[in-house]
Amino acid sequence: MASSTRSGVITLLHTACGAGVLAMPYGFKPFGLIPGLLVIIFCALCSLGGLLLQAKVARYVPEKSASFFTLTQIINPNLSVIFDIAIAIKCFGVGVSYMIVVGDLTPQIASVFTSNHLLLDRNVHITLIMLFIVSPLCFLKRLSSLRYASLIALLSVAYLCVLIFIHFVWPSEEIHDLKGHVSLWIPHDETNPLTTLPIFVFAYTCHHNMFSVINEQKDTSFRHIKKVAIYAMFLALSLYLLIGGMGYLTFGDHIIGNIIKLYPQFASTTVGRIAIVLLVMLAFPLQCHPARASINHILFYLQEHLSQSKQNTRTDNTANAVDEASTLIVNGDQEYMIDELIEEDSANQPPVVPLHGRKFVIITIFLLLASYLLAISVSSLARVLAVVGSTGSTSISFILPGIFGYQLIGSEVDSGSLPFKTKLFKYAGLALAVWGVVVMATCLTATLTMNASH
Repeated sequence: MASSTRSGVITLLHTACGAGVLAMPYGFKPFGLIPGLLVIIFCALCSLGGLLLQAKVARYVPEKSASFFTLTQIINPNLSVIFDIAIAIKCFGVGVSYMIVVGDLTPQIASVFTSNHLLLDRNVHITLIMLFIVSPLCFLKRLSSLRYASLIALLSVAYLCVLIFIHFVWPSEEIHDLKGHVSLWIPHDETNPLTTLPIFVFAYTCHHNMFSVINEQKDTSFRHIKKVAIYAMFLALSLYLLIGGMGYLTFGDHIIGNIIKLYPQFASTTVGRIAIVLLVMLAFPLQCHPARASINHILFYLQEHLSQSKQNTRTDNTANAVDEASTLIVNGDQEYMIDELIEEDSANQPPVVPLHGRKFVIITIFLLLASYLLAISVSSLARVLAVVGSTGSTSISFILPGIFGYQLIGSEVDSGSLPFKTKLFKYAGLALAVWGVVVMATCLTATLTMNASH
């Protein structure tokens, strides 16, 4: 595997494998073992379809400049704000889920060393880590030093997989006592399966990084990019089948939204908890950065439309400012902070709206404060992931790639002369977009109405 291919696979895998891994076994609870395994495979195929559609539509913009922004300018510039909203929801929600993981695991880690009630309070740990570790990292304008988080992330996930496997094959007495009933098929006494379906959707969401991966490949042909997407989804699927299946078989219907909380205080599980806490602490700024950029875009969009409603004719200066903000040409000599368009870790995004000074600070503080307040108020990791999966993840993974595919693929030729394969991709895009809307509507409704507990 070439280095650029390997790098692309690792980037997509790191983006997909986050806090959702911890909730994967819980996703089986309303499905049962066999339907749960089938749903994981189906979600992997749907997510792979979205990635392949992105690989297809990348050819409609200049080489090495593919992004959601450049493509929305071709279809409808107003569509870009929808993408920004989806990214903001997804990244903000993931950031909150990371802090919930911190609140879940750090008291368990601290209990190995102390019995002080204050030091075992989840809110104290969330407060200290947000204040002294996460916040300073989020104010960094360059995140290149955090690229090594990919390695830490994958090592943490691999360790978790080994940990779950060992405790599944050789369960201790404590784990055996915690085991509930395992259902092979859909259990009749569980909640609606739609409440955990978004967890499976969320687990494969890496599409906001796909265009960055395409731009960084030496070979940007569909034939090559297809391999990157397939490798990444196959590895993610393998991890989720192992972690989800073995985790559910270990605890049955007693499984909770964060599986590692269930394991007794062994040295091996303490190391696993520390690894995952390090992962989420380092990964939070990678979510804050694109969320901040998205909010800046949304504010700019609202400001422009508000000004247009107040005056029918804009001044030349205003027109020039908007033109400059909307340009697709990358100016590599700009010294101030440019809000890189939404792909995490990307250093090559076209500048859209300048983000620096007071606005940079205010948006960052808002994101940190909102994340903190939600993290100390909500203790259910599974619930947060379900809401994020229903909204942001379905938009990024299914709806937007589907719209791009349907609108752009084959648009350069007469519709009556489309080759079969081109027509297949085009209408697959339409089907994926419709599927995304259905998943969003049904799963969000089920999550909010049938699972009202924290």
